[in-house]
Amino acid sequence: MQQIKAYGVSSATQPLGALQIFRRETGAEDVAIDIAYCGVCHSDIHQARNEWGNSIYPMVPGHEIVGTVVKVGTGVKKFKVGDKVGVGCLVDSCRECPDCKEGLEQFCGRPIFTYNSLEKDNKTIVHGGYSTKIVVHQDFVLRIPDNLPLDKTAPLLCAGITTYSPLRHWNAGPGKRVAVIGLGGLGHMAVKIAHAMKAEVTVLTRTLDKKDDAIRLGADHVYATNDPKTFEKLLRHFDLIICTVSVKLDWGAYLGLLKRDGSMVLLGVPSDAPELHAFPLIMARRSLAGSLIGGIKETQEMLDFCGKHNITADIELIPINKINEAYERVLKADVKYRFVIDIASLK
Repeated sequence: MQQIKAYGVSSATQPLGALQIFRRETGAEDVAIDIAYCGVCHSDIHQARNEWGNSIYPMVPGHEIVGTVVKVGTGVKKFKVGDKVGVGCLVDSCRECPDCKEGLEQFCGRPIFTYNSLEKDNKTIVHGGYSTKIVVHQDFVLRIPDNLPLDKTAPLLCAGITTYSPLRHWNAGPGKRVAVIGLGGLGHMAVKIAHAMKAEVTVLTRTLDKKDDAIRLGADHVYATNDPKTFEKLLRHFDLIICTVSVKLDWGAYLGLLKRDGSMVLLGVPSDAPELHAFPLIMARRSLAGSLIGGIKETQEMLDFCGKHNITADIELIPINKINEAYERVLKADVKYRFVIDIASLK
């Protein structure tokens, strides 16, 4: 075991601070990575503060990890020292279930997440990217396209794949009208990716304060959802709605914006259970669905797509000692559009 520097929490009520954690030595199939940057996801806050009720402490958050390979095991064929790589939300899975065999490891019944998870021995805590180094099995390491800057690429490992996966699955592309609810960390990536897929992109946001940003990011149209006329004008308009927010909505009103056979896909996790009448669904054969990150194969596909189209996140780079302030700013939606930690500030 090797001791390394990290930032994390030992309970749900304390601020993040310096920790010493241990990483395993590099095994035959492992890749050791010197972490350069780690994105800050809203789920980091949920889990650090035990808002989902399943937190394991001590915890080092972070699942938007990019860096450089510094060592590989004797059985590693996919990577070499010096490669620019990433690690997303998963570091392992059972490898045996139908989902894993189809490359959909995110739906595995026994996933090992990048943090707030246990190794297969059911006792060793897995720690995330708010740290200087990480060791990961080669099958869960991703290659970063050469043309993408590492700091702005980090959020693609969660926000990028979380939005790419449903856009791809529900066939966003030419001739399709796609709406994105919310223009935050997820929403701004959904706009960029849907635009690159050549869909017609509309941003639905509470006010028009972010209209100029939405257009800059690739939106064709922007509508304010605090204006009742928006829901009249856009009735039965969209093929696909990507909901990136985690707040209570009038689900019936938004479903009414879908064409026949249209789908609304939830990416955020509202704290309250949705109240939904069946009529908006059955009267136009609409679907209300959900989507969760992506498998390793699809995540690599997303990175390659972003490399081809020069897509990265809009970020604010911070030192590690600003992380508690960043958490509070995320809760106030005071970031455009993703915080990324410069891990050099921890070394």
